[in-house]
Amino acid sequence: MSVAKTRNAPVRVRFAPSPTGHLHIGSVRTAIFNWVFARRHAGTYVVRIEDTDLERSKKEYVDSISNSLKWLQLESDEPVVFQRDRSEVHVAAAKMLMKKGLAYPCFCDKAASGKPEEIGKKYDKVCCKKIYTEEDLQKPHCVRFKLPEDITEVAFKDLIRGEVKVALGQLDDFVIVRRDGSPTYNFVVVLDDIEMEISHVIRGEDHISNTPKQILIYRALGKMIPEFVHLPLILGPTGSRLSKRDGAVSVTEYRDQGFLPEALFNYLVRLGWAHGDVEMISREELVRIFNFDDVNKKGAMFDQKKLDWLNGVYIREATIARVIDAMTDVEPDGMKELREKWDDEALAALVEMYRSRASRVTEIVSGILNLARGPEDLNLSLIEKWRSDKTGPMLNDFYEFLANHETNDAKALLEAAKGVAVAHGAKLVGLAQPLRLAITGGVCSPGIFEIMLFLDESELLARVKALKTQLF
Repeated sequence: MSVAKTRNAPVRVRFAPSPTGHLHIGSVRTAIFNWVFARRHAGTYVVRIEDTDLERSKKEYVDSISNSLKWLQLESDEPVVFQRDRSEVHVAAAKMLMKKGLAYPCFCDKAASGKPEEIGKKYDKVCCKKIYTEEDLQKPHCVRFKLPEDITEVAFKDLIRGEVKVALGQLDDFVIVRRDGSPTYNFVVVLDDIEMEISHVIRGEDHISNTPKQILIYRALGKMIPEFVHLPLILGPTGSRLSKRDGAVSVTEYRDQGFLPEALFNYLVRLGWAHGDVEMISREELVRIFNFDDVNKKGAMFDQKKLDWLNGVYIREATIARVIDAMTDVEPDGMKELREKWDDEALAALVEMYRSRASRVTEIVSGILNLARGPEDLNLSLIEKWRSDKTGPMLNDFYEFLANHETNDAKALLEAAKGVAVAHGAKLVGLAQPLRLAITGGVCSPGIFEIMLFLDESELLARVKALKTQLF
């Protein structure tokens, strides 16, 4: 059966997540490709919530998916469609197929029996030729789609993989309505895609086995078959499908860990799609050049280090206001504390310094909070490699300098520290790192003499004295 055809209808695509969990980044990439393709062809991108799994679907996940799409600016162009709202239409369509002899009731459903020896076997069509009455239909039964007898294969053109053929002998008279009266996935997605006038079905390659069945349903309903695009899977470090054991996998986790939505968007669209060596790409440029010819057929390996690097680039190139907004979204309590300690100008200056080495906005918040709060305990092992019998005396001399001089000039502080180090025959790092520990509680921070300026004199002296006291 050939499905070669041309379409003159406007491009309409849909992203159809199931609200059985938070939005997975693999699903996000599917949403991105749908969104970009729609924009590339001046089409329409619609979100459909596939909530027919009554047991697992939850409102909290609907809200989570909605918030994640909003965060990524992937909101639906039209009102969101909820699949459950169309259940009556789905059941009516099944009855219509039964009336036409294209589907039939099955009273011996092997899946319902649950017998291990039955599961996995092809259905023997024992109910296909049975004559049933209205009274029979009152008994528990499922509804099976009747495979056509006038074809031997189902073929379709995938816009990434080319022509795909599946022998009809590999298929079964598959269930379209379960015994509990609920329609199955393969049936309802076709009905809803028809109703929504979807022109292109863009989804993960894990759905490719569903496509022949769905094409048969389109054919039975006498409807135009959409174009199909099956995206390669996102793989974890071991080469298997990315999963929870590989680390964060949901949008909410990446948002909470301090990733910018524009960075995550950029990274995911480049995961399996390439256009030269360009790593960073704007949405506008992406829409202009996007083509499925540039999508790889093989699965794409998820690289957390590369995402961290890219997020860091976005953090450094963003406006300070944008970074502060992102910090506030992720750490509202921490940012409230920082705003109580410093005014907007000082906080902006600190963000500018701390973002230079950050790969996540949460690192900026935690770094500045460490400066604001000071160390609770001084872990001297952190400065072991720089510590010597000169450390205590150098700290004592620098403390005396701070106590007797103005501390509003970073260059003057640096020169004073250099002078102390030279006087003791030591390197500057031998004083700078202990000072960094005393002031921030760690040994990694922006320039220590620059960030000293953000503490008042008494606070600065108290922190240096605490370390000096512990060393003597």
